[in-house]
Amino acid sequence: MSLIRQLKALADENRLKIIQMFINGDLCVGALARHLGISKPAVSQHLRVLREAGLVKGEKRGYWTHYRVEPEAMSRIAEQLQAMTSDGRSNQTICWRISDSPPESTS
Repeated sequence: MSLIRQLKALADENRLKIIQMFINGDLCVGALARHLGISKPAVSQHLRVLREAGLVKGEKRGYWTHYRVEPEAMSRIAEQLQAMTSDGRSNQTICWRISDSPPESTS
């Protein structure tokens, strides 16, 4: 799954709240709707985005589907972000080199 797609899925406030709620355990659409104060169809749409991004998984139990976070997916996101911050490059050095170059001629 693409990191950009996963980050876009997490960029919505309600979807991020859903992920935070799943840290304490799995929940069904009705429970999520009550906790978030939004409609069940809205929750279902948020869950669809999270499922398609590989961040949550649903499991049918009787009449309801209970959803939970995919911890491996969350770990991969954290690892990828950590790798970005420790790749050894220095943006300050790059900016210094650019600003140190002579200005272009405007003739």
